[in-house]
Amino acid sequence: MRRVIAIALAGASLGGCSSMSWDMFKSAPPTVQVRLESNPPGADATTSLGPGCKTPCSVSVPAPETPFTVAFALAKFQPASVPVNVIKNPGDFSTPASVTTDPNPVFAELQPAVPPKPVRKPHRPKKPKPAASAAAPAEAAPASPFPDPGTGKR
Repeated sequence: MRRVIAIALAGASLGGCSSMSWDMFKSAPPTVQVRLESNPPGADATTSLGPGCKTPCSVSVPAPETPFTVAFALAKFQPASVPVNVIKNPGDFSTPASVTTDPNPVFAELQPAVPPKPVRKPHRPKKPKPAASAAAPAEAAPASPFPDPGTGKR
Protein backbone atom coordinates (compact mmCIF):
# COMPACT_ATOMS: atom_id res chain seq x y z
CA MET A 1 0.00 0.00 0.00
CA ARG A 2 2.84 2.35 0.75
CA ARG A 3 4.15 1.81 -2.69
CA VAL A 4 0.88 2.86 -4.33
CA ILE A 5 0.71 6.04 -2.25
CA ALA A 6 4.36 6.92 -3.04
CA ILE A 7 3.81 6.39 -6.77
CA ALA A 8 0.62 8.53 -6.71
CA LEU A 9 2.42 11.35 -4.90
CA ALA A 10 5.38 11.20 -7.27
CA GLY A 11 3.05 11.25 -10.30
CA ALA A 12 1.12 14.23 -8.93
CA SER A 13 4.28 16.18 -8.18
CA LEU A 14 5.71 15.50 -11.65
CA GLY A 15 2.39 16.52 -13.23
CA GLY A 16 2.63 19.84 -11.38
CA CYS A 17 6.13 20.40 -12.75
CA SER A 18 5.00 20.00 -16.33
CA SER A 19 2.53 22.87 -15.99
CA MET A 20 5.11 25.15 -14.37
CA SER A 21 6.48 27.91 -16.58
CA TRP A 22 9.70 29.84 -16.23
CA ASP A 23 7.70 33.00 -16.94
CA MET A 24 6.65 33.07 -13.32
CA PHE A 25 10.22 33.99 -12.37
CA LYS A 26 10.30 36.99 -14.70
CA SER A 27 9.41 40.27 -13.07
CA ALA A 28 6.39 42.14 -14.40
CA PRO A 29 7.24 45.32 -16.27
CA PRO A 30 7.21 48.24 -13.85
CA THR A 31 4.24 50.54 -13.89
CA VAL A 32 4.12 54.24 -13.21
CA GLN A 33 1.28 56.01 -11.41
CA VAL A 34 0.51 59.30 -13.20
CA ARG A 35 -1.79 61.96 -11.74
CA LEU A 36 -3.87 63.84 -14.35
CA GLU A 37 -5.45 67.23 -13.58
CA SER A 38 -7.05 70.02 -15.58
CA ASN A 39 -8.61 73.41 -15.11
CA PRO A 40 -11.60 73.22 -15.38
CA PRO A 41 -11.89 69.69 -13.95
CA GLY A 42 -13.93 67.00 -15.71
CA ALA A 43 -11.89 66.80 -18.91
CA ASP A 44 -11.31 63.47 -20.64
CA ALA A 45 -7.58 62.76 -20.30
CA THR A 46 -6.08 60.00 -22.45
CA THR A 47 -2.44 58.91 -22.50
CA SER A 48 -0.78 57.97 -25.78
CA LEU A 49 -0.11 54.62 -24.07
CA GLY A 50 -3.83 53.88 -23.82
CA PRO A 51 -5.17 54.40 -20.29
CA GLY A 52 -7.30 57.45 -19.57
CA CYS A 53 -9.86 58.91 -17.16
CA LYS A 54 -11.85 62.06 -16.25
CA THR A 55 -9.79 64.65 -14.38
CA PRO A 56 -8.79 64.82 -11.59
CA CYS A 57 -7.65 61.19 -11.52
CA SER A 58 -4.70 58.80 -11.58
CA VAL A 59 -3.80 56.15 -14.12
CA SER A 60 -1.28 53.36 -13.97
CA VAL A 61 0.72 52.98 -17.16
CA PRO A 62 3.46 50.52 -18.04
CA ALA A 63 6.80 52.31 -17.74
CA PRO A 64 7.63 53.27 -21.32
CA GLU A 65 11.09 53.58 -22.78
CA THR A 66 10.30 56.90 -24.48
CA PRO A 67 8.29 60.03 -23.61
CA PHE A 68 4.53 59.95 -24.11
CA THR A 69 1.71 62.52 -24.29
CA VAL A 70 -1.54 63.12 -22.47
CA ALA A 71 -4.42 64.60 -24.47
CA PHE A 72 -7.12 66.59 -22.66
CA ALA A 73 -10.58 67.25 -24.16
CA LEU A 74 -13.66 68.98 -22.75
CA ALA A 75 -16.77 70.28 -24.50
CA LYS A 76 -16.69 74.04 -25.21
CA PHE A 77 -12.90 74.13 -24.61
CA GLN A 78 -9.96 73.81 -26.95
CA PRO A 79 -8.17 70.45 -26.69
CA ALA A 80 -4.71 70.40 -25.12
CA SER A 81 -1.79 67.97 -25.23
CA VAL A 82 0.97 67.75 -22.63
CA PRO A 83 4.27 65.89 -23.23
CA VAL A 84 5.47 63.66 -20.39
CA ASN A 85 9.09 62.58 -19.95
CA VAL A 86 10.06 59.26 -18.40
CA ILE A 87 12.89 59.32 -15.87
CA LYS A 88 14.54 56.01 -14.99
CA ASN A 89 16.65 55.94 -11.86
CA PRO A 90 18.89 52.88 -11.71
CA GLY A 91 19.07 51.51 -8.23
CA ASP A 92 22.15 50.84 -6.22
CA PHE A 93 22.84 48.52 -3.32
CA SER A 94 20.67 50.47 -0.90
CA THR A 95 17.80 51.61 -3.17
CA PRO A 96 15.81 49.77 -5.83
CA ALA A 97 15.50 51.04 -9.39
CA SER A 98 12.57 53.40 -9.95
CA VAL A 99 10.71 55.03 -12.80
CA THR A 100 9.08 58.47 -12.49
CA THR A 101 7.48 60.95 -14.86
CA ASP A 102 8.01 64.64 -15.34
CA PRO A 103 5.66 66.44 -14.82
CA ASN A 104 3.68 64.56 -12.23
CA PRO A 105 0.90 65.60 -11.83
CA VAL A 106 0.30 66.28 -15.50
CA PHE A 107 -1.73 69.52 -15.61
CA ALA A 108 -3.53 71.23 -18.51
CA GLU A 109 -5.11 74.69 -18.49
CA LEU A 110 -7.94 74.41 -21.01
CA GLN A 111 -8.86 77.57 -22.92
CA PRO A 112 -12.49 78.32 -23.84
CA ALA A 113 -13.31 77.62 -27.45
CA VAL A 114 -13.89 80.82 -29.39
CA PRO A 115 -17.38 80.69 -30.89
CA PRO A 116 -17.40 81.29 -34.61
CA LYS A 117 -18.29 84.83 -35.60
CA PRO A 118 -21.86 85.06 -36.85
CA VAL A 119 -22.11 85.45 -40.58
CA ARG A 120 -23.39 88.92 -41.32
CA LYS A 121 -25.46 89.55 -44.37
CA PRO A 122 -24.16 92.32 -46.59
CA HIS A 123 -25.83 95.64 -45.82
CA ARG A 124 -28.19 96.71 -48.54
CA PRO A 125 -29.11 100.37 -48.64
CA LYS A 126 -32.78 100.92 -48.00
CA LYS A 127 -34.79 101.89 -51.02
CA PRO A 128 -35.85 105.52 -50.83
CA LYS A 129 -39.53 106.04 -50.28
CA PRO A 130 -41.19 107.21 -53.44
CA ALA A 131 -41.72 110.94 -53.37
CA ALA A 132 -45.18 112.35 -53.94
CA SER A 133 -45.83 112.18 -57.65
CA ALA A 134 -44.92 115.24 -59.66
CA ALA A 135 -48.42 115.39 -61.08
CA ALA A 136 -49.89 115.98 -57.67
CA PRO A 137 -49.74 119.66 -56.85
CA ALA A 138 -47.77 120.67 -53.88
CA GLU A 139 -49.91 121.55 -50.98
CA ALA A 140 -51.31 124.98 -51.70
CA ALA A 141 -50.82 127.80 -49.29
CA PRO A 142 -54.00 129.01 -47.65
CA ALA A 143 -55.98 131.42 -49.83
CA SER A 144 -55.28 135.03 -49.18
CA PRO A 145 -57.85 137.81 -49.55
CA PHE A 146 -55.18 139.88 -51.31
CA PRO A 147 -54.40 139.49 -54.99
CA ASP A 148 -51.17 137.78 -56.09
CA PRO A 149 -48.76 140.54 -57.02
CA GLY A 150 -47.06 138.44 -59.72
CA THR A 151 -50.17 137.80 -61.78
CA GLY A 152 -51.68 141.26 -61.76
CA LYS A 153 -55.12 139.81 -61.21
CA ARG A 154 -57.43 140.78 -58.52
